[in-house]
Amino acid sequence: MTNSTAASRLFESTTLGPLALPNRLVMPPLTRNRADADGVPRPLMVTHYAQRATAGLIITEGTTPNAVGQTYPNIPALHNDAHVAGWRAVTDAVRAEGGRMFLQIQHGGRVGHPDNSGLRPVAPSPVALPETIHTPSGRQEAVVPREMTADDIRETVADFAAAARRAVDAGFEGVEVHAANGHLLHQFLAKNTNLRTDEYGGSVENRVRFVVEVVRAVADAIGPDRVGVRISPGVTVNGVEEGDTDDIYAALVPDLAALGPVYLHVIFADPGQPLYRRIRAAWPTTLIANPALGFGGPLPADGGKAAGERLLAAGADLISLGRAFLANPDLVERLRTGAPLNPLREANWMYSGDEAGYNDYPTLAESAALV
Repeated sequence: MTNSTAASRLFESTTLGPLALPNRLVMPPLTRNRADADGVPRPLMVTHYAQRATAGLIITEGTTPNAVGQTYPNIPALHNDAHVAGWRAVTDAVRAEGGRMFLQIQHGGRVGHPDNSGLRPVAPSPVALPETIHTPSGRQEAVVPREMTADDIRETVADFAAAARRAVDAGFEGVEVHAANGHLLHQFLAKNTNLRTDEYGGSVENRVRFVVEVVRAVADAIGPDRVGVRISPGVTVNGVEEGDTDDIYAALVPDLAALGPVYLHVIFADPGQPLYRRIRAAWPTTLIANPALGFGGPLPADGGKAAGERLLAAGADLISLGRAFLANPDLVERLRTGAPLNPLREANWMYSGDEAGYNDYPTLAESAALV
């Protein structure tokens, strides 16, 4: 073990609100479509998360708070008692291994299809996703979503709060509100997906309103020290074009901070980017930074360790590494000791529904036993 590896701040113990964390490494949401058709977590998900319980914090894959918010087939949900019981099996297993979990609440908005949810998707405005979407019968053209009414907005806010309460009932330490990656909350922020002329559209102040209302309702439901928020400034995933990124986050971040969430999770964070530095300066509590490792490109040999250390040096508090945790159930130990990482196998890692590319990555001990 090198001195630099041993001394890395990634392995320091720290806190997240009332939670004690053994290290600063976070497993972020990783959608892998392994729930059953009704959104109930399956036993292979119990295994998957328990395998990775040495992370300082695990944040689950995106989990829909209502039926219409479903994105793809076999996405987990949390809007009935069966969902709570399924997730309780996951949290019990992770806790037995010494881990801690937040659940990400994700509403797809226009990122959905009637063949997946049985319902026409809803969104800020009737603007279709400009790409095909995965369904049980293969990829299909996206449908034009129904524009949300004032009642829809109120009901969706209430659904987020209800899902947060169910998450606590299911044994989670807290929830992450997903306001990123072109899903519903992000669609309200972006100019090309929010064409509304009411109090939720037009000005930046209006376009951030829905996100703030959702986070306020969730914080009121379970307490702000159990709530995190994920954002993706400038990210164009799922066809979103914010249009005025700097202004959006200059308004949104202070409004969210006033509600007291325990963390803000920034996707594709770059310590050299002025906007990221402004967000860090404006955010008063824990900042989780997800390093910009080249979207769609190969994973660095160190899994993002060096990029994470740069972000810690620039003021981040916790570092989330997605693909590295997927391929390495014992990622913390591998990074701590400088051991090589498992290569990421992209075949079957999405939509297959089985163990392949999900639970069959070996630990160091398992690899050694095969030699």
